[in-house]
Amino acid sequence: MGYACPVCEAEQADAVHLANHLAITASLGREDHRGWLEEYAPEWSECSPEELGERVAPHAEEIETPEFEGTSHGHDHGRPGGLEQGLAQQSRQPGRGSLSAAAESALQEAQEMTRQMHDEDDSAESDSEAVADEETTQTDDGRAEHGNENA
Repeated sequence: MGYACPVCEAEQADAVHLANHLAITASLGREDHRGWLEEYAPEWSECSPEELGERVAPHAEEIETPEFEGTSHGHDHGRPGGLEQGLAQQSRQPGRGSLSAAAESALQEAQEMTRQMHDEDDSAESDSEAVADEETTQTDDGRAEHGNENA
């Protein structure tokens, strides 16, 4: 069972997705979503997605939603740029309004930080593999010798 957004009727997989939809859309400057949240969940910006989901779900129409494969609900929470890219695409759709300069700047900064984080993770993995390779050398008789005498 899912929910229809009480503002725009967008289909959401569950209460947490409904909460995220409402909060993100309101944060992107959609006054209709912000106004609804201020009326039904005045402290919405201080809630976790789970807490907000509990508050907003009773006000949303329950709907049948398609079965989603696995736990990803049809989208990838862990893909670099996934959320940011999805938000950018939503904001460019007809009727979505445009991002404010501050929101656009924050979105670009978040995308860059995500890229840097993944680049650093990749670099750290490469460095640790190189160190492990350097610690093992061959002796004259062909035996592997480790830099650590306890190895």
